[in-house]
Amino acid sequence: MRPKVVILGAGFGGLTAARALDSIADVTLVDRHNFQTFLPLLYQVSTAGLAADHVAYPIRGALRKTKVKFRMGSPISVDHKNKSVKLDSSEVLDFDYLIVALGSATNDFGIKGVAEHSLGMKSVGEALNIRSEIMRRFEDLCRFEDDTKFSIAVVGGGPTGVEMAGAIAELKRGPLNSDNADAAKNMSVYLVEAGPRLLPSLSEKLSARTKKDLEKLGVTVLTQAAVAEVKPRQILFSDGTSIPAEVTIWAAGVKGEPAMKVLALPQDGIRIAVDKTLQVSNYPYVFAIGDIAGAKGKDGKYLPMVAPVAMQQARFVAKQIARLLKNEALKDFSYLDKGSMATIGRNKAVVEVKGLRLTGTIAWLAWLWLHLFYLLGGRNKIGTMADWTWNYLTFDRGNRHIMDIS
Repeated sequence: MRPKVVILGAGFGGLTAARALDSIADVTLVDRHNFQTFLPLLYQVSTAGLAADHVAYPIRGALRKTKVKFRMGSPISVDHKNKSVKLDSSEVLDFDYLIVALGSATNDFGIKGVAEHSLGMKSVGEALNIRSEIMRRFEDLCRFEDDTKFSIAVVGGGPTGVEMAGAIAELKRGPLNSDNADAAKNMSVYLVEAGPRLLPSLSEKLSARTKKDLEKLGVTVLTQAAVAEVKPRQILFSDGTSIPAEVTIWAAGVKGEPAMKVLALPQDGIRIAVDKTLQVSNYPYVFAIGDIAGAKGKDGKYLPMVAPVAMQQARFVAKQIARLLKNEALKDFSYLDKGSMATIGRNKAVVEVKGLRLTGTIAWLAWLWLHLFYLLGGRNKIGTMADWTWNYLTFDRGNRHIMDIS
């Protein structure tokens, strides 16, 4: 008899696991949304480069050629004795194996004012709010017609922060400058990093190149700048200095999705505690994958919260469950790092793959191709290509709408 597998979360990890298990198990996939968000391109939605529906794909559409069942909802409790999970829709799902792939949420590290005065970027709604805030402040500058200044600060020097800061700078230099040059020149963009350099997962050479390219775009890059407090129009640093910030975008880190607390599972810091087999500690019938899982690499450090980790873990867990069904010994998970990349702007990107380092146009084209390859749905691929082509040829961005959804 085929085992029952419930998967919580339909992100990169959850959806990959559901497809991989379809042939050997009766799978039910649960998510609070009926679509998967392509998180790596959310920053382009927030900077008017892409339409919001191009980074969202219906989960049922992704499962169309499978037997996987989908339920829209969130878990509110897990009965470990009877192996069942209750959803906020009051539906109770029985399982033989449970896979937790709930993803991550913005991590404010307990810094005062972050939750109240900064904008996160973990959902389409948040991306649209960022876009609306930027465009609304730009309209204010157009209305004032004086030397009123407007500063945008992106906190976090990882790939998300770098890509966001570069995209905002290009939005300012291109479309907004064409709309109203006097207003655009009064906009400032800051990128704030607490560590000594940007993109710490890449080589120092590529980090330096990234900083140089961002500064060419007009971004003020601050390193060794630890945020002490975020105020409505200002960021205070631990050394007593400050910068103006009418809009603060928080890209400094993520933590396991808080919904994991209702699952009554052991935690390892901000993630779920897992063994090397990806089984949750003391719960052999429960697996955790992706951002929410406290899996560690050979160096003893947590694996990065990126899509490749989640997808490799998803396929691995499907094989682990297949081994359990055959009464075979489980294996330990080992992450194969295929490299890192980040785009900085038009014809500018950095790529590092096993010692191979690329910059400039070649790296930028590699970044475009890879993201387009992993984007779900033919319509989304075509729409994204159309937006990118239009943006590239015209130096314009046609998605500069103020659409508040809150």
